[in-house]
Amino acid sequence: MNSKIIIEAIGYIGSALVLISFLMVSVYKLRVVNSIGSLFCVIYGLIIHAFPTVVMNVALIAINVYYLSKMLKPTEKNYDLVRVNGEEGLTGFIINHYKEDIAKCFPGISMDFKKANCGFVVCHEGKPVGVLLGELKNYDLDIMLDYSIPEYRDFSIGKFLMSNLAPEGIDRLIYRGADENHKDYLKKTGFEQKDGYYEKKL
Repeated sequence: MNSKIIIEAIGYIGSALVLISFLMVSVYKLRVVNSIGSLFCVIYGLIIHAFPTVVMNVALIAINVYYLSKMLKPTEKNYDLVRVNGEEGLTGFIINHYKEDIAKCFPGISMDFKKANCGFVVCHEGKPVGVLLGELKNYDLDIMLDYSIPEYRDFSIGKFLMSNLAPEGIDRLIYRGADENHKDYLKKTGFEQKDGYYEKKL
């Protein structure tokens, strides 16, 4: 393989990664993949002496690193926990408003939450930013939906929930849904993988 093909491949890989990043639901993953793609574009730009491209992609990497560092810092957000009744009222509004994003986050999820007898809405400065719905039996909450809106996917809502659910009469959380976009969250919030489901004792 000659050097020209390798150089072009670097450029195509960088461009492809930058484009792919914008298809990602998770803002965290978007910034990580975008940074990797921009790095390839920097290398490509240096090789072909396209310095405007280099400057632009260096700036993109710096912006991504800045926001990634903020996302990884311990949260300073003050949340409020509002207990709700199933999927009605405010909960139903949130689910309906973000139904397309919920379907992307949890492939194959059923939007029928009629069996949910326990629910919580997490608010930040009065704005609903997360919702937890499930079926509560004998202090065990079988989670049907644990969703945060895109701007708040820095694990802070999950950590807030885990530290505030025990006083609500919940001893154990069980999650049996799709995990392909959810594994990082489950790991960060202390869930243990069992045979076909995830569990966390509060």
